[in-house]
Amino acid sequence: MNTFAIVILVALVGEYLLHLVSGALNVRAFSPSLPAEFAGVFDDEKYARAQRYTATRTRFGLLRGAFDLAVVLAFWFAGGFAWLDTLSRGLGHGPVVTGLLYIGALGLASILLGLPFRAYSTFVIEARYGFNRTTAATFVADTLKSLVLAALLGGLLLAVILAFFEWAGPLAWLWCWIAATAFMLAVQFIAPTWIMPLFNKFTPLDSGDLHDAILGYARKADFPLRGLFVVDGSRRSSKANAFFTGFGKNKRIGLFDTLVDEYTVPELVAVVAHEVGHYKRRHIWQRMALSIGHLGAMLWILSLFLGQEGLFAAFYVSEPSVYAGLLFFGLLFTPVELVLSVLVNLFSRQNEFEADRFAAETTGSGEPLIAALKKLSADNLSNLTPHPLAVFLDYSHPPVLQRIAALRQGAG
Repeated sequence: MNTFAIVILVALVGEYLLHLVSGALNVRAFSPSLPAEFAGVFDDEKYARAQRYTATRTRFGLLRGAFDLAVVLAFWFAGGFAWLDTLSRGLGHGPVVTGLLYIGALGLASILLGLPFRAYSTFVIEARYGFNRTTAATFVADTLKSLVLAALLGGLLLAVILAFFEWAGPLAWLWCWIAATAFMLAVQFIAPTWIMPLFNKFTPLDSGDLHDAILGYARKADFPLRGLFVVDGSRRSSKANAFFTGFGKNKRIGLFDTLVDEYTVPELVAVVAHEVGHYKRRHIWQRMALSIGHLGAMLWILSLFLGQEGLFAAFYVSEPSVYAGLLFFGLLFTPVELVLSVLVNLFSRQNEFEADRFAAETTGSGEPLIAALKKLSADNLSNLTPHPLAVFLDYSHPPVLQRIAALRQGAG
């Protein structure tokens, strides 16, 4: 076992142990008494149920993580990566097609191994807590659509990256960066109109009090609202949500039908105002810039490691290749990705505070958004008292009590 193997092994096991500790602390951080802010929103039974839901999902996530780690380590030390490399090369194709077959086979195996966990999560855990509305037919259709999209879009991008690293010389990483950036931007433009409708039905919001109130708010906030849709989220879950997606003329705000059916007009306007806040504060572009910068740095560092024979020897692969190097570097990059994900989550949580503040300022009060956040927490059985380590590692949104406190402080 060489230095590369030791670093990767410690990184993989260490990351799992870190989340194991985080999950245990998160469950132990449950408050026995309902926070006063939520009196009248949660009753004692629902509060206890929310804690059971968090505990169940935490245990399930750790079990899934342990399984994934065990599979990777078993495949690795049994020589699986080298065996698959020999098998892929033996088919006699060029380096790009061989790479697509190699990475595609591993990706397909990962998806298939994860299917029982996805099914159990959907049809057992989510159903037990009253959330699941996904039928078996929808589950299968979603899986097949995702596979086809991954093969078409992911395969296209991977083929371009493999080709550049094979034949573009020392600046291959730069050409890959340019191509991947163009791909990311293109997906952002086409996703709202071509990809997302493959999974959900987007229906323009009907005329009425809510429609008029949101359009009036959009004019007041100087937001060019061209797409306001009700999304049939209830086909899969009773959980409520809202989102902003797309650029230019393809901008869309989606409100789940579960949200529209249960929330008041002022609460829904506040939710829309929060999503508009992400746009007006340029959070979408900031996140895109971070993603592009991260991608460029990763591709450059990757280019430095593709010639390291020790990286391939760590996985018992005797003949270096770009496609195997991509995969092995991804594992080597595990600790760096963990640090970056923490920083991205920190940035995201700050963005959520900013979007909340924007909503309160432009609607004239933070109370409707506070009411909506409380309802969302109750409807989704959110954990009201997460441990700081869990928030630090995994939360892209601040805990709801912190968001409410910030809104109240802003009002004061």
